[in-house]
Amino acid sequence: MRKSRFTEAQIIAMIKEQEAGMPTAEVCRRHGLSPATFYKYKSKYGGMGLSDVKRLKMLEDENAKLKRLLADAMLDNAVLKDLLGKN
Repeated sequence: MRKSRFTEAQIIAMIKEQEAGMPTAEVCRRHGLSPATFYKYKSKYGGMGLSDVKRLKMLEDENAKLKRLLADAMLDNAVLKDLLGKN
């Protein structure tokens, strides 16, 4: 997945600027991003504080690790079933 050029703190600051009354088009122009990207960020990070975002990132990383472990276990299981079935 492509890494964002903005940190979570910058994204939250942009959302707070818009919520403080600055027009969305002005926020997008100042930071150099499209309105679609801004609204994508707002849907993901809207209403969160920086600590919430860090917790979300940690949970996403843990979830990815668990998915990899599950995939490895399922692959090992399939290999064992193939070996036992052919003997």
